[in-house]
Amino acid sequence: MTVETLLASLHLAVPELILAVGALALLMIGVFNGDKSAPTVTGLAVALLIASGLWLLIASPEGEAFGGAYLADPFARFMKVLALIGSIVAMIMTVGNARSEHLDRFEYPVLLLLATLGILLMISANDMISLYMSLELQSLALYVIAAINRDSLRSTEAGLKYFVLGALSSGMLLYGMSLVYGFTGNTGFDEIAKVLAGETRSLGVVIGLVFVLTGLCFKISAVPFHMWTPDVYEGAPTPVTAFLAAAPKIGAMAILVRVVSDAFQPVIADWQQIIVFISLASMLLGSFAAIGQKNIKRLMAYSSIGHMGYALVGLAAGNQSGVSGVIIYMTVYMVMTLGTFACIIAMRRKEGETVEGIDDLAGLSQTNPFMAVALTALMFSLAGIPPLAGFFGKYFVFLAAIEAKLYALAIIGILSSVVGAYYYLRVVKVMWFDEPKGEFDRVSTELRLVFGLSGLFVLAYLFFGGPVGTAAEAAAKSFF
Repeated sequence: MTVETLLASLHLAVPELILAVGALALLMIGVFNGDKSAPTVTGLAVALLIASGLWLLIASPEGEAFGGAYLADPFARFMKVLALIGSIVAMIMTVGNARSEHLDRFEYPVLLLLATLGILLMISANDMISLYMSLELQSLALYVIAAINRDSLRSTEAGLKYFVLGALSSGMLLYGMSLVYGFTGNTGFDEIAKVLAGETRSLGVVIGLVFVLTGLCFKISAVPFHMWTPDVYEGAPTPVTAFLAAAPKIGAMAILVRVVSDAFQPVIADWQQIIVFISLASMLLGSFAAIGQKNIKRLMAYSSIGHMGYALVGLAAGNQSGVSGVIIYMTVYMVMTLGTFACIIAMRRKEGETVEGIDDLAGLSQTNPFMAVALTALMFSLAGIPPLAGFFGKYFVFLAAIEAKLYALAIIGILSSVVGAYYYLRVVKVMWFDEPKGEFDRVSTELRLVFGLSGLFVLAYLFFGGPVGTAAEAAAKSFF
C-alpha cells in the first residue's frame, strides 16, 4: 500500500478515526484524573460522537479503503448515523443517573466509544476478516459494560452470561468464515460473490453460510440464538440495556444485510430459507413469551426479539424494497426503544429505590401525565397501531414480503403482531386504569427530553416519514 492509497483510505475512515483517537485521549484523561473526571469524559465523548456524525452527514466521501476491506456507501452512511444517534442518546440518558446506576466512572464513556467504533467499522466491513475484527472490538467493550456494576450480583451474572454465549457465537462465526474461505478461496465479499456466481455452489459453502448467519443472528438476538437477551437486559444497568437494545442491533442488522446482499447474493435460495425460519421463530417467540413477563426490562427483551423477527421479514424478501423496509424498521425501532428505556430509567421512587415491575407503573397517568402520554404513544407504536411510526415500519417489511410472494411469512407476521399487542396494551391499562402505588421521583431533564422527542416522533411520523423513506430507498440502492 502506497502513501497515497493509505491517505485516501484514512480519509474515507475519518469518522472511525475521530472515535479511535478520541477514545485513547479520553482514556488518558481518565487515568490521570481518576473518577472525578467522569462528567468531563462523558461530555467529551458525546462531543466526539456528534463530530463523527456531522462528518458523515456533511463531508463523507464514498469508495473502498484498505484494499477493499472497508466500504463507504450510502447504506453505510445511513446506518452509521443511526448507530451514532443511538449511542449519543444512550450516553446522554446516563448523565443524570450515573451515580444511582453506579456508572459514575470514566471507563464507561470510553468503553461506549470503543463499542461504537466497532459498530461503525462493522457496518462498513467488506471482508470477512474486517467483519470479525470489528465485531470483536464491539463485543469486548459490551461484555465489560454489561458487568460494570461490580457490586451487583445481577449485573455480574449478566456480563458473564453475555461473555460465555458471545464467545460461543464468535467461534461459530469464525468457523463459518473459515469454511467459506476454504471453499471459495476468498474473504472479500465481492470476490466471494463472483466465485459463487461462476460455479455450482458446494455443500461446504452452504454449511459455512449457516454458521456465519448463526454468529450474526446472535448479535441481533434472533431465535434460536436469543438465550442471553432476557437475562442480560434485566441484569445490566438500565442505561447499558438501553444502549445494548439500540446501537449494536443497528450495526448487526446492517452487516447481516450486507453479507447476504453482497457476498451471498448468488445463493439467495439458500440463505432466504434460513432467514425465513429465523424470522418466523423470532416473531412467534417474541409475541408469546412476553405475555407472562412482570419485569418491564424482560418484557422489552422479548419485544426486541420479536421486532428483530419483523425486520428480518424485509430481509427475507431479498429485493430492494425489502432492504429499504429493513432500514425504515430499524430507524423506527431504535427511536421507540430509546424512548421506552428513558421511561424505564425514570422509574425511581422518591426514597431512591429503582423499580422495574410493570405493576409499578400503576396510576402513572395521575402522578406523571406527561410521561404516561409519551409511554402510551410508544407502547401503541411498538404494537404497530396506525397511524403511528411502528405501523409504517411493519407495513413496509410486510409489503416487501408480499412482493416477493412470501405470503405465509407476511400472514404469520401480522397474526403474531396482533398477539404481541396484548402485552403492550397491558402496560397502557396499568398506567391509565389502575390505582397509583406511589409517586416516582422528579424525572431529569435529559430523560424528559428523550421520551418526549421519541413520543413526538412516533406520533408525527405521518408528517415527516417521507424524507426517512427517501433516504432509506437511496441507501438500499447500494445493493441493487
